Amino acid sequence: KVVPYIATEEGITKILEEFKSKSIGDEISAALEEINQTTLKIEETHQDITDETLRDAPVARIVNMILETAVKIGASDVHLEPGEDKSRLRYRVDGILEEKRTFPKEMHDSISARVKILSNMKIDEKRIPQDGRFKIQVGDTSTDLRVSTLPTIYGEKVVIRLLKEEGVIFSFKDLGLRGLSLKRLETAILKPTGMILVTGPTGSGKTVTLSAALSKLNTARVNIVTVEDPVEIRVNGVNQVQVNVQAGLTFATGLRSFLRQDPNIILVGEVRDGETAELAIHAALTGHLVLSTLHTNSAAGAIPRLLDMGVEDFLLSSTLVAVLGQRLVRKVCTQCKEEYEPPKEVQDQIRETLKDIEQNKVIMTKDPDIAKNMKLLKQDKLTLYKGKGCDLCHQTGYKGRLGIFELLEMSEKIAHLTVERSPANAIEDVAISEGMVKLIQDGFLRALEGTTTIEEVMRVAK
Repeated sequence: KVVPYIATEEGITKILEEFKSKSIGDEISAALEEINQTTLKIEETHQDITDETLRDAPVARIVNMILETAVKIGASDVHLEPGEDKSRLRYRVDGILEEKRTFPKEMHDSISARVKILSNMKIDEKRIPQDGRFKIQVGDTSTDLRVSTLPTIYGEKVVIRLLKEEGVIFSFKDLGLRGLSLKRLETAILKPTGMILVTGPTGSGKTVTLSAALSKLNTARVNIVTVEDPVEIRVNGVNQVQVNVQAGLTFATGLRSFLRQDPNIILVGEVRDGETAELAIHAALTGHLVLSTLHTNSAAGAIPRLLDMGVEDFLLSSTLVAVLGQRLVRKVCTQCKEEYEPPKEVQDQIRETLKDIEQNKVIMTKDPDIAKNMKLLKQDKLTLYKGKGCDLCHQTGYKGRLGIFELLEMSEKIAHLTVERSPANAIEDVAISEGMVKLIQDGFLRALEGTTTIEEVMRVAK
């Protein structure tokens, strides 16, 4: 007798994924057992681990599974870390490192050796750091892998950065920009000359923001050249150059050569030193639009940083157009999202942080989105949102990431402060009076909307 059952496509897919995960786990266990035996044989015969030893060994299957899993879960980095008695595998997903599995310590060398072979590194060199790269294809997704090794007291630590060959180009709105900040940035990048900077720590999404700007500016009428380290997102129609220090191609040398390439727009991956900063300013002064990044904690902090690098104050005040500070916060999972009433001290903190916006006439009159959200503060009790955890978000309560921003626009007052070499807090005060919303304020507004959580905002913007 046949008993019919009805199942949704989503349900069937979920069961298949669970079954596949179990199969992968079983295969890893079997492969580990084989590696144990292989390692034992090598130790008994005093053989070295070689390319031939590993090419067809079970360790190859383990490395393949590690990388395939990384692509499927959307990891940006894979960490293989040796310890005193075991090695651990961690993935960075949505900016957070998560431990997925541990391996017996004696197997770490085999796994790291396999990765080094794929990356064209010297397999027998374990005393110094090495860098390499290779590509993998998982389904329809082609991924470029940048590999770095580091000798530690317990063995070689391996970090693998995953870069999709055809990166998705987002719009400014997709990234989280809106209202007055969005309007001002869109106006800034349309200027024919000047310098625009994006600031923030490593992993804050600066490259993605610059790619969005390039995508908006990229037409048949302009010549765009970039020098990056590495080229993370490929943009069709843009001349992208990879830094090669060993060959003498740095940000500075790239910038010098660009000026002979008849460019309209120049992107420099990062302003790392005074020489690069001065060349970028010179390019902006001679009729080019220059886009770049800088590592500072705030948008206002970019000005003192450039002055400290040796840029002349009068040149900086006349070339800098805008500075965008940003961070990435995890978004609340829409599948398991639920509302709650935060403790009184949290509500007081939100009101205290956002009260300056309500008193700022520039923001309240020119940014209707923020003005609308500020009405939520008039409620007696505030409502926030969080994810309780589900299969979609792997029980984390978060799925995906979004940017929070602060945009400093060069004005007469800020130009005057730049020439006077005023500190960052004085520059920030003027920028706020002229309509800048601070990072933490933008984050709190996002939390009030239910897009992220207060905890996330405090984690990245405190």
